[in-house]
Amino acid sequence: MGIQRRTKSLDAVLSAFGDSNEALSARMLLDRLGEEVNKTTVYRLLDRLEDDGIVHSFAGEDSVKYYAKCRTCSGPAHTHNHPHFHCTACNTVRCLDDEVSLTVSGGFQVMEAQILLKGRCAACS
Repeated sequence: MGIQRRTKSLDAVLSAFGDSNEALSARMLLDRLGEEVNKTTVYRLLDRLEDDGIVHSFAGEDSVKYYAKCRTCSGPAHTHNHPHFHCTACNTVRCLDDEVSLTVSGGFQVMEAQILLKGRCAACS
């Protein structure tokens, strides 16, 4: 079951993501929102936003779950062929615009791949 109505909490969570390619963990999102939205509501909204194809999630460093706005998804059918980048200097995590295409031998059908690149972003280089 996805988002059924617009609430102040939903608007706060969506505005925290903005229009950037930045990815946020639930902890980062809670820090940005402060007392505006409680912890349980944030986790519930992230699950629903992911179900609705508005955000996607991926595992970052130390298996921390990150969320970023979807650009090409509709509903539960997430279509992501892009890597994610974690800057080890400023600790930002973002979706990259590059698409990744893999050919896998042995008759395997790849449904999803998560690629996390680590290094320094342009601002920190």
